[in-house]
Amino acid sequence: MGDLAAHSQAGFPLAQAMPHFAGVAKERTLSGIDVERLASHDAVVLALPHGASGQIAQALVQKNPDLVIVDAGADFRLSSALDWQRWYGCEHAGTWTYGLPELPRAEGGSQRDRLSVATRIAGPGCNASAVALGLAPLVGLVGTSQSAATLVVGTSGAGKSSRPDLTFSRMSGGAHPYSVGNAHRHIPEIVQSLRIAGAEEPHLSVSAVLAPMTRGILAVCTAPSQASTDDLLGRLREVYDDEPLIHVTDAYPDTHDVVGSAMMHVHAVVDPDNGLATVLVALDNLVKGTAGAVIQCLNLAFGLPETMGLPLVGLNP
Repeated sequence: MGDLAAHSQAGFPLAQAMPHFAGVAKERTLSGIDVERLASHDAVVLALPHGASGQIAQALVQKNPDLVIVDAGADFRLSSALDWQRWYGCEHAGTWTYGLPELPRAEGGSQRDRLSVATRIAGPGCNASAVALGLAPLVGLVGTSQSAATLVVGTSGAGKSSRPDLTFSRMSGGAHPYSVGNAHRHIPEIVQSLRIAGAEEPHLSVSAVLAPMTRGILAVCTAPSQASTDDLLGRLREVYDDEPLIHVTDAYPDTHDVVGSAMMHVHAVVDPDNGLATVLVALDNLVKGTAGAVIQCLNLAFGLPETMGLPLVGLNP
């Protein structure tokens, strides 16, 4: 039996803190964070605010060097300490194996090859996953030096803290932009992924829009391209057709079809008059976005079937 550790809600029944788990964990109680006890397990998943994982991770490794640790936060995602300090404003904790299994690598294969032997894994950001998995397979067919992404995001992507701009009266019936242009913290993570995929000088502008939906991301990515729609779809299918969690669609992706699942839907189209490619990606920010990626990475690290424990069917309607 594993531990469910918490900070502010330690000692509370899980069904009280998270009522949707009442049907499967009615008797479980959230424990406090005890590094020695946590280190006695085979694996630990950290889900903490940025800047909080480094110290706990170091203590866990000292107790158990063989422990598999997956950090769902941002602390270990970036390879550049300068980028980390610029975008997060605190000391860089280090770099772990990036947890986006389907990310194609320039030298061949995918990030999955590295995750299958990793014990320290940095879970990806949800918005970063959507944009990177949309554009990375198309490096060479689209111009990643002048790319942009508009992210339509459900409110759960902003976390669970109470904020005036997330109240029902403010969100209902409206759309609210944030982190427009060059302000989104996932930009260096996406650019890093594009470099892994072979882009030489990637540059990306990201604008996010909170939409009146609880969950889901629709990423609309644009980049210059002289290729055709068939070229882009052909490349996406070449890279992703054997991927169990990515579906290249024949029509525009819709968040309704992926919410509640670990699936990602992707489509691409080219405007030949303007030489502009548009790549559309839909995923559930709470499943494929990060939490599902954590489970996917744990499965790879332990040699289990990659989709074990992951929902493959969306909740539509």
